[in-house]
Amino acid sequence: MKQYKKLVLTDFLVEKETEDFKLKKELLDYFSLEIGNQFKGKITSEQISLEKKDFFQNQDFWKGLIPDSAETLFLTGHARYSQEIRKAILEKTSERYQEPVSSAKGLAQRKFFTLALTLYIIDAETGEILYERNFKESKGYPNPKQTANFAFFDLMQLIKAKFFRNIFGDETLQQRYLVFD
Repeated sequence: MKQYKKLVLTDFLVEKETEDFKLKKELLDYFSLEIGNQFKGKITSEQISLEKKDFFQNQDFWKGLIPDSAETLFLTGHARYSQEIRKAILEKTSERYQEPVSSAKGLAQRKFFTLALTLYIIDAETGEILYERNFKESKGYPNPKQTANFAFFDLMQLIKAKFFRNIFGDETLQQRYLVFD
C-alpha cells in the first residue's frame, strides 16, 4: 500500500439490502474512515454499479474506469449481512429430587448476526487483482432486540484486525504459554 498514492473506494455488490440497514453505505463509510487513519495517500469514492461477481475478475473493466490511474488502487468487494433469532428450550433439573416433576423449562433466545465479506484490491492501471480475501464473521447476542448497526461494527472490528494486518502489516499481540516438564 505504501507505493500507491490514491485509493478509490467503489460500491460493494450487496446480495440483499435490508430496509433498516444500508450495508453499501455503512461499508463505504467504515472503510473510508478506518483506512484514512493509516493510508498516507488520497482516498476518494466512486459510484460504480456492480451487477455480477464476474466484474471483479474482468481486468479490462477496471483499466478504463478512471482517467489518471497511475499509482491508484480500487477497494471493492461483495457482501452479505444477515440476522436471525435462535431459540432453544432449556430444562433445569433440580439436584434434590430425582423425579422429572421437579424440572423447570424455559425458552432462551439469542440474536445472531453474520457478515460475509469478500474484499478485492485492484490495481487501476493494469486491472489486476492484487489482494482477494473472503471473510465470514458471526456473533450472537443474548438480547433479541439487538440492533443491526451495533452488531455490524462489532463484526467489522474482527474483519478489520485481519484485513489491516495483511495490507498495512499491523502487529498483533499474542498470548503465549511456557510449559515446563
